[in-house]
Amino acid sequence: MCQIRLIKISRKFWLYLILLIVSGNAIFYSLAAQNVNTAKMEFWKTQRKGANGGLLTFRPEWFKAAAGFGIEYIRFHPDVLPADERDFLIGDADDFQALNSTDLQLLKKFLDEAESNNLKIVLTMFSLPGCRWRQLNGDVDDYRIWQNAAFQAQAFKFWHDLAAALKDHPAIVAYNPLNEPHPEKAFGFERADSAFAEWVARSKNTRADLNRFNRQMVAAIRAADKTTPILLDGYFYADTQGFPYLEPVDDPFTLYAFHNIAPWQFAAFRANKGRYEYPGRMPENWNGPGVPWSSNNLERRVQPVREFMKKYQIPAERIIASELWCDRRVAGCKEYLADAITIYNRQGWHWVFYSFRSDGQWGGLDYELGTEPKLGWKYWKAVEKGIDAEPFKKRGDNPIWNVLKKEFRRGGN
Repeated sequence: MCQIRLIKISRKFWLYLILLIVSGNAIFYSLAAQNVNTAKMEFWKTQRKGANGGLLTFRPEWFKAAAGFGIEYIRFHPDVLPADERDFLIGDADDFQALNSTDLQLLKKFLDEAESNNLKIVLTMFSLPGCRWRQLNGDVDDYRIWQNAAFQAQAFKFWHDLAAALKDHPAIVAYNPLNEPHPEKAFGFERADSAFAEWVARSKNTRADLNRFNRQMVAAIRAADKTTPILLDGYFYADTQGFPYLEPVDDPFTLYAFHNIAPWQFAAFRANKGRYEYPGRMPENWNGPGVPWSSNNLERRVQPVREFMKKYQIPAERIIASELWCDRRVAGCKEYLADAITIYNRQGWHWVFYSFRSDGQWGGLDYELGTEPKLGWKYWKAVEKGIDAEPFKKRGDNPIWNVLKKEFRRGGN
């Protein structure tokens, strides 16, 4: 009798134990899922320093080199990769139907390589349906997305489908749906003046309203991916002058970007033409005479970002200076980069320099080449023959590269 009772107690004990284990596992898996859901946003809780990059072909050594310098993440744009159709991933920016599966598999190969090197990826598109990147569009801006509702619908579908395909990839820590939007330019605006402010008010809730576009884009992505952070650019090619007109999206995993704070006519070699030098001879206006600057001028140029943060209570961890650049051949490049980085570090903003060993003819932004203006005849001969010209770039330590290099953990191999 006693033995039978012991057996009953034992069975009851095991039943409770099984229930406890199942319940415990449920709690464990629930917490694990919660950790997975928030892990990508957790990445941004600490200031991160990265590099922009774009490749014409798959080069594992590129990822290894970036990781070797201690670069934490790459703002990677895949638009220049060899496309199976007219436009990479999109198929045809004139009429998007579905993600190109061949291109998607190639992109995943790049993402896998990044993850194997412990590099995180902010995936940014320079082209969207109805908005083909100028460099792939005969150097002509494509404004159709801001004028045609059908193209916006295609753009939202594109990113919904892309997010659904990539939401579980561990390398991706943010989506940047569209690099440097500039709908205002389609309507003749070059500056954030009073006329532009009036136009923003008139265009509210129309196809030209970038804030509405951002809200709808976030909604489309969130329908497929609830938690991967989304990085949004503002008006005027993500210039800080657009921040007074930028509205935050009601989404806790949304980040906000601004791009280079140096005047373009100084930072771009072809526009500078030897006229300007930081800090002693900077443009007083668009193409005006050179006047002395200091880091205080750069501080004033980021003031709209600080005001945006204060107005909407946006913490520093949700702000990214996602393009920091100056042509290495421009006088004062080193000093400008150093002062801008000092400002970003002081604010606790994430930043990304442009660019790290990008393929193509962006040699002016390859800081490991130093100030030498020419790449050499062997490089151009390789370009002419259509072979890999990368081995002919003579890279190494130099004062400009060292400004960036010292900001990263390991400092290179």
